[in-house]
Amino acid sequence: MIQSTVSKERIYEVLRQPVITEKATFASERNQLVFRVALNAGKKEIKTAVETLFKVKVKKVNTLRQIGKEKKFKGVIGKRNDFKKAIVTLEEGHSIDVTTGI
Repeated sequence: MIQSTVSKERIYEVLRQPVITEKATFASERNQLVFRVALNAGKKEIKTAVETLFKVKVKKVNTLRQIGKEKKFKGVIGKRNDFKKAIVTLEEGHSIDVTTGI
């Protein structure tokens, strides 16, 4: 398996923040983590970033792209930003606790 290299700066650009919701908490019971990632990040780049930053083995990465909704606030129409989420499945025996430090 050839592992691509990602610079330290790019790792922090790719992995924006962990998603901490009820659904993401249930996913952590199945050894999965959910991150908000950069819109231009690919699955291989996300895998390399998580493995490098947290020193774990990643089994697979699923991504989804959420298109921002149009919303009205006091009669003014605005739009939420688009974002991309990555659901990262870890190998057996590996874990990350992203809720520490909150």
